[in-house]
Amino acid sequence: MISAQIGEQNLHIGDTVRVHSKVVEGEKTRAQVFEGILISLRGRGENKTFTVRKIGAGGIGVERTWLLNSNSIIKIEVKKKAGKVRRAKLYYLRDLTGKSAVRV
Repeated sequence: MISAQIGEQNLHIGDTVRVHSKVVEGEKTRAQVFEGILISLRGRGENKTFTVRKIGAGGIGVERTWLLNSNSIIKIEVKKKAGKVRRAKLYYLRDLTGKSAVRV
């Protein structure tokens, strides 16, 4: 199983995660939360990135990619651990709609 270590947490493909990131708007900074399924981990060392996918308003899929050790990430919470995942990349979720696109 593909995984990454962040502090004391292990991230695995298929986990439902909440990523708290810093957003700068003008002179103000705030925290923005993005919750979805971890569909890919790629790279190694300093270049490691991860992609999270969620179903947004109107049933439109939204994906966002971050560097694993980025300064803009405040914290990453694992909301739900993955069930039985047998793929390193869950790109097939892009073709699914409804509940099947959210369940892993």
